[in-house]
Amino acid sequence: MDINEAITAYQEGIIISLDVSAGSKKTVFPSGYNKWRKAFLCRISAPPVEGRANKEITLAVSEFFSVSSSEVIILSGKTSSLKRILIKGVVFKDAEALLGKFI
Repeated sequence: MDINEAITAYQEGIIISLDVSAGSKKTVFPSGYNKWRKAFLCRISAPPVEGRANKEITLAVSEFFSVSSSEVIILSGKTSSLKRILIKGVVFKDAEALLGKFI
């Protein structure tokens, strides 16, 4: 698998693709890789109601990359299980090292 299918370098940071399962027993990011959707798996305990799951995704991703939750922005897929997330302040090379073992 090529990591460039799920992570894209961006001038402000990186953009990653997530395949989210809301309403899980516990929150885990990353929890694997979906090769068909070319996205990292993310399990969220919050239900997909009133933006709760999206808020928890933002928190889980920010903790994983050690950035502020305000630096994590959902670009697309706010009401979908497939999301594109902008993470400001993260360099592609660092993201590749952190996420590469999940592909």
